Amino acid sequence: MAPKTSKSRDIFKAAELAKAAAIEDARDSKYVGEIVSIESDEDHVATYLFEAALPGYVGWRWAVTVTKVDSESTPTICDVVLLPGVESLLAPEWIPYRDRIQPGDVGVGDVVPTAADDERLVPGYAVLPGDEELELSQLFEFGLGRARVLSIVGRDQASKRWHEGDRGPNTPMAQYAPKNCASCGFYISIAGSLRQAFGVCANAISPEDGRVVSVDHGCGAHSEALVTE
Repeated sequence: MAPKTSKSRDIFKAAELAKAAAIEDARDSKYVGEIVSIESDEDHVATYLFEAALPGYVGWRWAVTVTKVDSESTPTICDVVLLPGVESLLAPEWIPYRDRIQPGDVGVGDVVPTAADDERLVPGYAVLPGDEELELSQLFEFGLGRARVLSIVGRDQASKRWHEGDRGPNTPMAQYAPKNCASCGFYISIAGSLRQAFGVCANAISPEDGRVVSVDHGCGAHSEALVTE
């Protein structure tokens, strides 16, 4: 005979007893959640199912089997076990490796492959007409010597990320600065298509030293923030 399942009817009035048994087995009440269902087998045996809040056991249930000889007797705990629920036996939806990697995840010795179809990159130039007349810096700017260079998408993403980040114009540091980076003597413009918007700070006193900053960023270590006597 198949067990009868009920989520609300507790014919044994033993839900608290069953939960206490589960907590004792789990050794901590935080690992035992709310009651999920009650499965009764005839009139003498019932199994109380509680959510399992154990790390690594997502979707599992505490199953506490209770028996009662007759309507006048006291319920007795027979068994306490962990059982998998329907969802616990299903693997989570697979996420490609490149979609799981987040900024800050790469550590020393880690290698993160860049996809061949990464929209942030486009093929670099193999040769240019009359490139012998160009300087090496110009050749590098065109991408010669590199298999791939930043695409328009990649450039725009970087520009947006930097401008809206901690070294853009909207931070408290920038808003309280006496002047912005564009007028600072320690500001070094970067090469490339982003040169008009970003540069690198070269002031050892500044918290931004050695970092990319926007032209409208700023800090208290501006070169023209002079002390007057």
